[in-house]
Amino acid sequence: MMSTTEEDFELELRSLPGVLNVALERNDDDGVGGVTLLVYGPNARDTETVAQQIATLYFPEARIIVESANEELKPVVVGGVRVVLERAEFDPHSGGCEVELSLAGRHAFARTGSGPLIGGAEATLAALGDLGFDIPFTLLSVTNVTALRSWPVIVALRSRESGEDRFGVAQADEDVLAAAKATLDALNRFAATRES
Repeated sequence: MMSTTEEDFELELRSLPGVLNVALERNDDDGVGGVTLLVYGPNARDTETVAQQIATLYFPEARIIVESANEELKPVVVGGVRVVLERAEFDPHSGGCEVELSLAGRHAFARTGSGPLIGGAEATLAALGDLGFDIPFTLLSVTNVTALRSWPVIVALRSRESGEDRFGVAQADEDVLAAAKATLDALNRFAATRES
C-alpha cells in the first residue's frame, strides 16, 4: 500500500508535461528506490530535470529513469532474427482480435476475444509463443493515453523472473495495431538488454 507521501510524489510526476506513465520501484527497505517515467513529446530531457528536482524533495536517494515514447518503433530482434508484424485486426462483431507474426519465413497466428487493446497485446504474446519464443513476461496493462484515435497506446509487461516492468509505446490508426506494436516495442527493449 502506498503512503500519502508516495501518492503525492507520484501525482506530481504524473502532472509533468508529456508524462504518460509513472512506475515506482521499491528498494530493499520497501521505500522508493527508483522511478521510471514514460514521456511523450519534444521536452523529455526537461521533464527529467524537473522530475529529479521533485524527487529530491520526496526521496533524495531515488534514481530517475526517463524513457522516451518518441522513438521510432524498431522490429523485435531476438538472437539476431527479426520478428515482423504482418497484421493485427479486430472484429467488432465478435470482439475478437487476430495477430499474425512472421519469422524467417514461418508465420504464426493468434486469436483472442479480449477487445482491441488487451486482445492485441495478448494475441501478440501468443503468436510469439507459437514462433517458439519463451517470453518471461506477463501482461500487466494496456492503456490508451487518451480516448482519441491515433494517440499512443502503452503496454506494460512484468517479468516473471525479476518482477521488473517493461513498457512499450506505439501509435497507429487502429487500437489493435497500436497494442500489437507496443507489445513488440516492450519486448524489443527486453531483447536489447539481454543482448547487452
